[in-house]
Parts: sequence; C-alpha cells; structure tokens
Amino acid sequence: ASPCSPSAPTSLLTIPGRIECPRSPVRRSHLCKLELVVGSPASCMELELYGVDDKFYSKLDQEDALLGSYPVDDGCRIHVIDHSGARLGEYEDVSKVEKFELSQEAYDQRQDTVRSFLKRSKVGRYSEEERAQQEAETNQRLEEEKAQASTISVGSRCEVRAPGQASRRGTVMYVGLTDFKPGYWIGVRYDEPLGKNDGSVNGKRYFECQPKYGAFVKPSVVTVGDFPEEDYGLDEM
Repeated sequence: ASPCSPSAPTSLLTIPGRIECPRSPVRRSHLCKLELVVGSPASCMELELYGVDDKFYSKLDQEDALLGSYPVDDGCRIHVIDHSGARLGEYEDVSKVEKFELSQEAYDQRQDTVRSFLKRSKVGRYSEEERAQQEAETNQRLEEEKAQASTISVGSRCEVRAPGQASRRGTVMYVGLTDFKPGYWIGVRYDEPLGKNDGSVNGKRYFECQPKYGAFVKPSVVTVGDFPEEDYGLDEM
C-alpha cells in the first residue's frame, strides 16, 4: 500500500536555484536524495523535468530508466509535486504545536524530577552551605558598592568609564539603592543624549532629566572630578 495520501497534491515544490545535471547515466533511484531537499518521502514524489527556459520536457516516471535517457542538460530544473498531504510551513509555527505543560506547583509535588533529587541531596542551590556562601558573597559585594557609593555625591561632575564603551561625562543625580535591580547605583545625567532613560525606570522616578540623557551605572565605573562639559554635537543630529 502506498504511504501517500490519495487526495490531490497539497503542495508544489520546486528545488531552489538551478541544479547542474550531467548526461552521465544515473539511475532514477538516486533521485531519492531529493527527499533531503524537499522533505517529502521519495515514494510520494512526482517528478517533472523543465528546461533552462522553464519549458516542460517530460515526467521522470520510469523507475528503471537512466537519468541520461531523458533530455537533461546543464541548467535544467526538476520540479517536485508532493503527494504526501503535507502543507508548506505546517511545522514552522511552533505555536500551533500542542505542548505538554506542567505548573510549578505540580512539578514541585513530583518525586521523579531533577528538582526533587537536588532537594533530597541538598545539591546546588538547595545546599545550605552553598546558599550561605552565596549570601556572604552578595553581602560582601553590597558592602563594597556601598563604600564606593559613599565617595560619590549628588551634584558632582563625573566621568563614566564602562568596559567596552567610550567614556561619557555628566552630573551625578542619584546615589543609592533602586527597585529595578539590587545593589547600589549611580544615576547620571549625561551632557549629551548618550543615556537610556529620563531618570525613571519601570515607572519610578529617581531624578529629572531629558529623555536619553539619563543612565544608571555601578559606582565602580564612576570617577568624580573636574570634568568640564564636552560638546559632541549630538543635539544637532
């Protein structure tokens, strides 16, 4: 029995580009390699031969015929008619694919999961020792940031030197903790529109400035000093 659908072809596929086909005798069974190109089973393909000028030559329907027995020449095109019943793009939109979903609560109740194993073994983030070490490192990092931030005053001129970025000058507008990320942050109003915000993040305002002039950076990349304004001419762009 044929694995192909008895209905009419659901898609017409043409091999992209041109295929150079020499006249050397190659058995039609070798054309099963087309399955890798078009994605349809070789048994569900109907092959047609077209010339360089897209003129129909003939069907390639003789199972035992040599490819060289057809009027094949350089630049000819093999057109594939798919009888498998598949549709183009059918499997490209993953949103249409039914997925198995499990809530976090249900996953936590299962005993055959990696999370359950880690909890029982007290491994990774479930290890009290490792958790304590991570908390100690976080507190130490927070204390270091606090010490750095204590040397920076609101209203001071500064230069921001972030790794991989050009230095930027501006005025310190905020020093302290924020709601959008943990740790201490320095709010800077740049002299030019080189920032990311207007002094507010996620609806909360920390200082006032024009859009694209504000930014929040870590204390470690801020140097306070006598930094006069530099005109990059960005306001005129």
